[in-house]
Amino acid sequence: MSRHYPPLYILRHGETEWNRSGRLQGHLDSPLTALGRRQAEAQNAILKCHAPADAVAISSDSARSVLTARIALAGLDLPLSRDARLREVALGDWQGMTLDEIQRDWGFLIEGRDPFDWKFDAPGGESLADLAARARAVLDGLTGPTVIVTHGLTSRVLRCLALCRSPADLGQVPGGQGVVHVVEDGTARVLSA
Repeated sequence: MSRHYPPLYILRHGETEWNRSGRLQGHLDSPLTALGRRQAEAQNAILKCHAPADAVAISSDSARSVLTARIALAGLDLPLSRDARLREVALGDWQGMTLDEIQRDWGFLIEGRDPFDWKFDAPGGESLADLAARARAVLDGLTGPTVIVTHGLTSRVLRCLALCRSPADLGQVPGGQGVVHVVEDGTARVLSA
């Protein structure tokens, strides 16, 4: 069953130290890099041109998302709340590990698989269905235009759901840091500075 959602302005947090070094974060955190701060500033410039005055903003409660939100929303006077349901997928035993470490210890689980798929099979981690349920609960509670600051996989799942696509299609929607994904009236577009 499809649902009509209000306009969504979805941002991924800026680059972190662990993004740069190839270390998976999941529910763990890592500080923004200088590039990550510049990416959030670029998102601010985009939002200043496109975000409706009556929008509200919600962010994952992860520090990297909250800092990105503060930078991206500077000067916009949008109320900001935090929501743990917008966290990145929990990666269980793989949180804090590099791709090389995962390949070495769990290569049999990831060999030859789509990188958007195998992350949901992390030992002790969260499934795609779990993440999709969290994302759907957030979307179902929205009442007006909303800026959402979240994470890579969570952003993709949110957009799939808002576009009435299966969450399994997450690899088919664009990603990116420093951009704003807009979903409105059943269509999606990417805004960049």
